[in-house]
Amino acid sequence: MPPLASRGKRLLARIIDALIVGIPVGLVVGLAEGGYSTNSGQTYWQQAVYTLVYLIYEGLMLTTSGQTLGKKLMRIRVGMLQNGAVPAGPPGWFRAATYSLPALVPCIGFLFWLVNVLFCTWDQPYHQCVHDKAARTVVVAAD
Repeated sequence: MPPLASRGKRLLARIIDALIVGIPVGLVVGLAEGGYSTNSGQTYWQQAVYTLVYLIYEGLMLTTSGQTLGKKLMRIRVGMLQNGAVPAGPPGWFRAATYSLPALVPCIGFLFWLVNVLFCTWDQPYHQCVHDKAARTVVVAAD
């Protein structure tokens, strides 16, 4: 198994992926809605669209190569904890869903997301977030 990826590289990869998905989705949703709205119903709909697009983006990328575009740029990848293999099929999709879908639950979703992403700061020995533990994956340096 390659060495674990640093938390900094993981964070930068997530930021890159959020921008890669968020900018086009924001533009399309903004055009479809006639601009940004502070109406809570529209805001929730916009968040739901972003969440579902991010889920599909991450699920497809992880199950085919173990890397999103952000992870490729940071030279890290997701592997199965057991053997380092690409999380093809259900593990990759389950990991993506555990990261993305809780955000759709108002208030509680944000708290879950916060605990989820901070979990890797105290988890030992693999520095796994909750979504990694759920899917039995680990983030490592790419070959």
